[in-house]
Amino acid sequence: MEINSEIIRENILKAKQGNQKAFNFLLDTFWNDVYGFLLLRTKNENDAEDITIRTFSRAFDKIESFDDSYKFKTWLITIGKNIHIDLLRKQKSRIIHHSSHENDDEMYNIADDTPSAEDILIREQNLSKLLRYIKKLKPHYQEVINLRYFQELTYEEIAQKLDEPLNNIKVKLLRAKKLLAEIITNK
Repeated sequence: MEINSEIIRENILKAKQGNQKAFNFLLDTFWNDVYGFLLLRTKNENDAEDITIRTFSRAFDKIESFDDSYKFKTWLITIGKNIHIDLLRKQKSRIIHHSSHENDDEMYNIADDTPSAEDILIREQNLSKLLRYIKKLKPHYQEVINLRYFQELTYEEIAQKLDEPLNNIKVKLLRAKKLLAEIITNK
């Protein structure tokens, strides 16, 4: 099926009415455009993906304010650009604040790359193919799938646990499920 402006317009209208399939369609249709734009700006895959998730979250939150006299892709990219600019400003203010209050005794949180007890257990017990496929996802996608489907937390509980907005969690889960489906169908 060819995606034309009429199909996009119909899905935007459906999304404004809360239709989840329309949100999925818009996410699938515009993900690569927004991600590609942000990857060029950030030059970092993780940052680009994080900002893309935030972009769709904010866009879906504010979809009723979208003016269809503009292109939806342009609207999304503008949101992404603004989020990126905000993050750069925050980083700059943190650097200025940090350098003016340096303390030699300060400790930093450094990510530990060693396998967790869960990773070792999964490896030792050779769990099902599904778990191996899930492990191919990026860590933040693994985490939301684990919290939602293995720990059976609600979206709200996941949002609280990860200290992220509810819509970010919904978009992350949606994206994680789509990537997982791609991994499974490619095997």
